[in-house]
Amino acid sequence: MAANYHTGRFALVPSLKSELAVKTPADRNPGKAWTQGAPVVQAPEATPGAAIRIGYARCSTVGQELQSQLDLLARADCNRVFSEKISTRVKERPELEKALALAREIKTAAPNQPVILTVVEMKRLARNAAELMTLSSTLQADGIQLELLSGPLQGVYDPNGAGAIVFAVLAVAAEVEREGIREKTLEGLDTAARKGNHGGRPSVVDDDKLAVARARHAKGESVTAIAKALGISRATLYRHIGESA
Repeated sequence: MAANYHTGRFALVPSLKSELAVKTPADRNPGKAWTQGAPVVQAPEATPGAAIRIGYARCSTVGQELQSQLDLLARADCNRVFSEKISTRVKERPELEKALALAREIKTAAPNQPVILTVVEMKRLARNAAELMTLSSTLQADGIQLELLSGPLQGVYDPNGAGAIVFAVLAVAAEVEREGIREKTLEGLDTAARKGNHGGRPSVVDDDKLAVARARHAKGESVTAIAKALGISRATLYRHIGESA
């Protein structure tokens, strides 16, 4: 019917005219009463493919290496890996945000497709329990799973159902471990201080240098000359002479 009504409009574009020649079923000729046709066969839902793994690696300082984490993520068949060298104290982690954004994009395009955020160990993700719980809520809202490649809770965890409990346990465990390390460090420093061992850089002015500096200064030698002879700065010499006065 469209071809009959719109032939004039598409006369200048023959290809469009031919496209409008729609075949009409035999039981749908003009003048016939409408009857229920055969039901349309529903196409089966697409079967989700293999899980898509998005890897994330992080180390705290430039001096630390990322390669061991990257090797483990590669062996875990990660489709894409994001990595960064950034301190634990820094709240914003651009590469982690990119990894999460990609995971959300894939889930939006294919809701039934399993997507897994893969890390070598839990401490690469968050600084404390609060951050870990926030991340857990994000993964749960987006339907993204979490995979740990090492540690006592190694495996893949879905953020829904029992997986949510695991996330809570992980958060508490990470916080307890961090506090334990901090407490042991403070106890060690306190024990060392009681034995006369104080932390920090060793002083550049020992007792012998200080005795020489005081003797030369008492004879009227200038601070500049004394500092140069002892290989220290004038500020350092002034500070030690003042402390010993």
